[in-house]
Amino acid sequence: MALTSRLLSRSRQLYSSHIILQHESVVPVRFFAKEAAPPALKGDEMLKNIFFEVKNKFETAIGVLKKEKITIDPDDPAAVDRYAKVMKTVREKADLFSESQRIQYTIQTRTKDIPDAQTYLLTLSEIRIKRGLPDELGVEAMMMEALDKVEKELKKPLLRSDKKGMSLLLAEFDKINKKLGIRREDLPKYEEELEVKIAKTQLEELKKDALEAMETQKKREEFKDEEMVDVRQLDIRNFL
Repeated sequence: MALTSRLLSRSRQLYSSHIILQHESVVPVRFFAKEAAPPALKGDEMLKNIFFEVKNKFETAIGVLKKEKITIDPDDPAAVDRYAKVMKTVREKADLFSESQRIQYTIQTRTKDIPDAQTYLLTLSEIRIKRGLPDELGVEAMMMEALDKVEKELKKPLLRSDKKGMSLLLAEFDKINKKLGIRREDLPKYEEELEVKIAKTQLEELKKDALEAMETQKKREEFKDEEMVDVRQLDIRNFL
């Protein structure tokens, strides 16, 4: 079950600075706007709905994994690409968030009641730090400089409800993207590259778990004379 748990666990946070920028500075205006919350559910009804939703997603994910052959070889680009495609199918059929969608959801829920742009950007920084995301290009500093420039032009703090001011800020963010060579039309490519990186890391974790499990088993008296199996020969479907 350890392998299964790894397959269904959350992806490690491996956003590059380019990916961070795409979600923080190529951010649509709707992420600055406040959205209406869904109707609240109470008591047993909420718990029941959550239980059945999780149960259905889990069964759907397992159903996909039982049909797909996964080779635990993080050093083989073809195996990594195949694993990434399988996990994408799992997400699509089980209606699960991709890593980028999870980041967007966190941003939306954490910032929906924030009235001003500065607090919004500071909250993005907190999210990045808590999730262990890198900012190797110094994107946050560039974004705060852009905000400072706009606020000096407006001669007042920038509120998210200020459509004209927000347009000025997003225009400054576009300049940052251009400087770093990031284009809106390339965002799907960045997300795909990210998912491949995540897939490689997950396969590395699966390989590590499998080797540790075999090492532990080999210490038992009845298995001491058996040779360890090459993890690439393991078929995860046999453990589901």
